[in-house]
Amino acid sequence: MVAERTGFANNLLAVSLFFPVPPAAPGAWMTTKSAHIDTTVEIVTPENIAFHYQVAGPFRRLPAFMLDLLIRAGLYTFFMIVFGLAGAFTSMAGIMWGATMIIWFLLDWFYGGIFETWMNGQTPGKWVLGIRVLSIDGQPINGIQAIMRNIMRTLDMMPVFTCILGLVAMSLNRRFQRIGDIVCGTIVVVEERKWLTGVAKMDDLRVAQLSNYIPADYQVSRTLAKTLAAYVDRRRFFSIPRRREVARHLAEPLLVQFGFPLDTSYDLLLCALYYRTFVADRSNDERIATEFGASPFTPAALADATTQAAQNPFDIAPTQTGS
Repeated sequence: MVAERTGFANNLLAVSLFFPVPPAAPGAWMTTKSAHIDTTVEIVTPENIAFHYQVAGPFRRLPAFMLDLLIRAGLYTFFMIVFGLAGAFTSMAGIMWGATMIIWFLLDWFYGGIFETWMNGQTPGKWVLGIRVLSIDGQPINGIQAIMRNIMRTLDMMPVFTCILGLVAMSLNRRFQRIGDIVCGTIVVVEERKWLTGVAKMDDLRVAQLSNYIPADYQVSRTLAKTLAAYVDRRRFFSIPRRREVARHLAEPLLVQFGFPLDTSYDLLLCALYYRTFVADRSNDERIATEFGASPFTPAALADATTQAAQNPFDIAPTQTGS
């Protein structure tokens, strides 16, 4: 139940962070969404967080394919020379020729699948061009998807390696999925290499202290980490009531899950979780907690938070509007 509430809260928090605008008139959101004609698609992850990805079109994918083709040709030429020399100086010329044909078969059919499995949806060409293969639900692809979508490229390249079938399929859907992508449930997107532009500095000692109370076995998913990073990056633009409103959706189920007092500041909790995820040094945290002296849940800490509100308005003390 807590996990379900956390997932729903993540979705609300993502909406609040990326669309902090007043409500529009009824039907306005539907009209705006249908008016978007671009290469951006919305993917809702299993954590129920919506992310927007830029889809990689054919002109972005073609250079990556050509680069991979050159790498494959280089590898095949290398092995052909090695096996050819080995066959010339031994009596196993036939065996070496057979080994060369096996190398060609493996490179032609499994180069893309093996690399996309090993490199989490990327080949060397895709890595250079900054694109990645994902499942349609935003999750990393598995080995079967990686291998099958590359095997089915032969169908996409028909008739006679003109790629007409693949191009027609890509033109008929807004995600630019070729036949192999449609069958395997995959999508090629432009990778967000810099979704976290820098680690925010936390000056308030209560952040490091509260991070020590977060269960050590709690694992932050990639999507939750992105949500925390987005919140911490944008919170400086929010007023204290707005921080409370935005952070509440995610913080309330986390307070229950962690067993924290329900009057703990929502903003402080998210900052502490961010700190634990991206910044925390355990030995230094323990030193800070010892020097600070009091628990962040005690009345003394609440009073101290009130006096520090002008510098670091984490708003740990409950208010009439409820936090």
